[in-house]
Amino acid sequence: MNKNVVFFDSELVKRSMDAATRRALSKFGAFVRTRAKTSIRKRKAISAPGSPPSSHTGKLRKSIFFSYDKASKSVVVGPLRYGKNAAELLEHGGGSEGKYYRARPFMGPAFQRELPNAPKLFKDSMR
Repeated sequence: MNKNVVFFDSELVKRSMDAATRRALSKFGAFVRTRAKTSIRKRKAISAPGSPPSSHTGKLRKSIFFSYDKASKSVVVGPLRYGKNAAELLEHGGGSEGKYYRARPFMGPAFQRELPNAPKLFKDSMR
């Protein structure tokens, strides 16, 4: 058998594909994080329902991170635990402790805005 022939199931190809996937998804996660952070304006006024929340202290913006999960070959983007379920209430709205909150989504719209750019991150990613 010719040693110069590389099959798609060879370890070299698998490692290259894993590295390319990690790079592309990490870039995508960084872009979504940046889009979400910049959609949250720091101001005293309350944002309108349906638009991204206002950040009065800056904590929400600073709590948004992304992480590549090697086991599932996926990326997770979002705020760290921010109150009991504050980020979930901001994103989807709902009731908590006798109060009702209208949705002020910021992660979903950021993801949707960056999604059309995702294929470009994978193009020519194999080295």
